[in-house]
Amino acid sequence: MKYQQRIVFYVWTFFAAIGSIVVVTLFGLNWVFQPVTARSAVSYEITRGDSVIHIAQELKKLGWIEYPRVWSLWARFNGLSNKFRAGEYSLKSGMTPDSILKLFTSGKVILHSLTIVEGTTFADLKAVLLNREDIQHTLGDATDAELMLAMKMPGMHPEGQFFPDTYQFAKNTSDLNILRMAQKRMQDELSTAWENRDVNAMITSPYQLLILASIIEKETANSNERKKIAGVFTERLERGMRLQTDPSIIYGLGEGFDGNLKKMHLLHDGPYNTYTRQGLPPTPISLPGAASLFAAAHPERTGYIYFVATGKPDGTHYFSKTLQEHNVAIRRYLAMTKQSKR
Repeated sequence: MKYQQRIVFYVWTFFAAIGSIVVVTLFGLNWVFQPVTARSAVSYEITRGDSVIHIAQELKKLGWIEYPRVWSLWARFNGLSNKFRAGEYSLKSGMTPDSILKLFTSGKVILHSLTIVEGTTFADLKAVLLNREDIQHTLGDATDAELMLAMKMPGMHPEGQFFPDTYQFAKNTSDLNILRMAQKRMQDELSTAWENRDVNAMITSPYQLLILASIIEKETANSNERKKIAGVFTERLERGMRLQTDPSIIYGLGEGFDGNLKKMHLLHDGPYNTYTRQGLPPTPISLPGAASLFAAAHPERTGYIYFVATGKPDGTHYFSKTLQEHNVAIRRYLAMTKQSKR
């Protein structure tokens, strides 16, 4: 009798255990597919080497995972416990423990944005990169030469080599990798502009096109004038005239420029002084955008060889074919600025 009782006990114990396992399993299966209760969106960052247990416990502390052990087991059951991808993720209201797991193994991290503004300089770009806390700073005090060597462009000047646009990147992307994205984009844009240039363009190389585009970028922000200004510079190059563009001189003065361009600056010779030297300056003077690259490749040949600002808020210019016309335009501009000051 005792033997039979033990058999019955063991059978009941076995089925009770099986029942418990089934109940727990059904509960777990139900829980992992239930939306997390009312949560506002937050970001959670996984660092390289974080274990599934560590992540589960952190999510528990943040109130996103109620049963970290069940979540960890679910990750192992799906073969995902060692496939978490480092990065910053967005947790949103309505997500389930299962969808959180899938998100962490998808690599769909939060993307940050950085905008390179048209017409700014490489020095401006370096300052922007340095002030971003979401970027990994690897360049330190590297010189321009060292930086370009790291970019695999030894001997090249960095100015003009990075395309102005908005770039998206994962948190802690290195400054060098962001520069690589911008440099690759500039090469693509420059190549397109060069291959589709007009036959009447005086430029003889893609780099000359880049230099000319950088000057156009600094001379006007009015999109309707870019091709016309490109035509003026093309006309001057063809006639052997000096470009006489102020932005080039200002660029050459560097940090020594106080915002007031003086006559002595125009007379002082230097590689970027287009009043004392013929042809294009030795390097670009800014980071030109697509519109300026297009204008440099498609100059509007009108016969104009001079231009001066109108002083109007739209940033337009007076264009002239003779010095006499140009002098009249200058007097008109000076009169307008004098009146504006009053």
